[in-house]
Amino acid sequence: MQTRNKVFDDLSQLMTNAMGVAQGARSEAETAMKGMIDRWLADRDFVTREEFDAVRAMAQKAREENEALKARIDAMEKGGA
Repeated sequence: MQTRNKVFDDLSQLMTNAMGVAQGARSEAETAMKGMIDRWLADRDFVTREEFDAVRAMAQKAREENEALKARIDAMEKGGA
């Protein structure tokens, strides 16, 4: 009976070690994939979310200023005509 428990203990230890190796391999694969994706994205002309939001805010402000100027011009044309 003692031999059987030793076999199960050895098998359990082997499985635990295998899981540790698998988790290490997974971590290395994730790191490598993230590095590849980061390099690929860096080679492209993508903008960051912060840059996109800043340009979007500038465009919104310019649109509002254009609308205000158009309203002033329309008011001047009506008053002068």
